[in-house]
Amino acid sequence: MPRISTTAIAITLCLLGTAAQAQAVRTEKNMSLELANDLAARSVAACTANGYAVTATVVDRAGTVRAVQRADNAGPHTLEGSRLKAYTSASAKNSTLAMMEGSQKNPGAANLVHIPGYLLLGGGLPVKVGNEVIGAVGIAGAPGGHLDDQCGQTALGQVQDLLK
Repeated sequence: MPRISTTAIAITLCLLGTAAQAQAVRTEKNMSLELANDLAARSVAACTANGYAVTATVVDRAGTVRAVQRADNAGPHTLEGSRLKAYTSASAKNSTLAMMEGSQKNPGAANLVHIPGYLLLGGGLPVKVGNEVIGAVGIAGAPGGHLDDQCGQTALGQVQDLLK
């Protein structure tokens, strides 16, 4: 069996230490205030065009609120509903409509409703740059989560050029 020199071991340990240091700091993309405000405004406008008074909340990648827009006549419950949908979507990196449908069909996912802060109703959509989730938008107030979801999809489609 070959014998490994102490010099080879020392060099290997130094290289491993350098690699570990390089991974200690990460660079991440995140939601700017300008994008958050634009996305919230476009979400409310999309729903208003369909006759729905909603609130749109946009959160960053950590689920922290960056922007909120509440349409005239939107119910008071829409503020918290939209925030929870945005938080859920950012946290799970998935749409809340897909999560809701999954939890209804899959008994293993049914317990998602018990996670504090999660709201499994349609209207929460992740905001992505490539495959990286940088935040989410949550919309609440249309007469059905699928309609909230449609407004969010419309708004996301309008800001696609900014998500590069």
